[in-house]
Amino acid sequence: MSELTNSHPAPPLYIVSGGAGAVGEQVARLTLSQFEGAEVPLIIVPNVRTPEQIAEVVAQAAQQNGTILHTLMEPTLRRELMRLAREMGVAEIDLVGSVLSRLATVLQKEPLGKPGLYQARRSAYFERLEAIEYTVEHDDGNKPRELHQADIVLVGVSRVGKTPLSMYLAVLGWKVANVPLVREVPLPDDIFRVDPRRVIGLIVDAEQIAARRRWRQRRMGISLGGNYTNLDATFDEVEWARRIFRQHGWTALNVTDKSIEESADEIIALISRRFSGPG
Repeated sequence: MSELTNSHPAPPLYIVSGGAGAVGEQVARLTLSQFEGAEVPLIIVPNVRTPEQIAEVVAQAAQQNGTILHTLMEPTLRRELMRLAREMGVAEIDLVGSVLSRLATVLQKEPLGKPGLYQARRSAYFERLEAIEYTVEHDDGNKPRELHQADIVLVGVSRVGKTPLSMYLAVLGWKVANVPLVREVPLPDDIFRVDPRRVIGLIVDAEQIAARRRWRQRRMGISLGGNYTNLDATFDEVEWARRIFRQHGWTALNVTDKSIEESADEIIALISRRFSGPG
């Protein structure tokens, strides 16, 4: 038998999938890597949903003496492809059927038969990582020029819990930036270019803020200034923050004595009513 050359490539390999065809393509390329110098055209046929699509690809494969490698999750389509391939003398390789059958027996549970679930879950995983990365990079007022990319912007005075709440929301898939509110430091101009419906002003009662600040000061072993822990000064600071929130049309959310989970639920409910979710 003569070797295949570049001028005489092998018959094509059809990758048929109810999703994007990425799994079948990876298997095909991994296998072909074991045949040095061989040229096998790969034809990806994604998003197969109907018997008509099955009939078309089997007919094409029959004309070109091709082989079909398929990862169809929907059992009716998988059976139809195998039937037509058998009738038309087309070689077909089922990558998932035997695995699904075995797992159904072991788990005593029928498979969902829905294509693209793995890819969707993988995509959601990376979107969540992206949200966490964004939130870490935009903690405590960092990178203000990128505030417009946030799903949520938290604003508040020191010790209202901006950072832990931001990180909790990020783990749930929300891109969160937080900006400190300090009397001596003007807010970045970029925050005023953010849709005000995405900006949440956090409020905590002055007594609780002062207590948190005293604890922080003791832990650090240094004095952060008399007004930092002074109850009257803290009360004035909270009222000043409320005025700032009203002035710019930002939602003020009182999170006094609330768990992070409870506060996050309230924020997610607010943003979800106004928009369509993360992103």
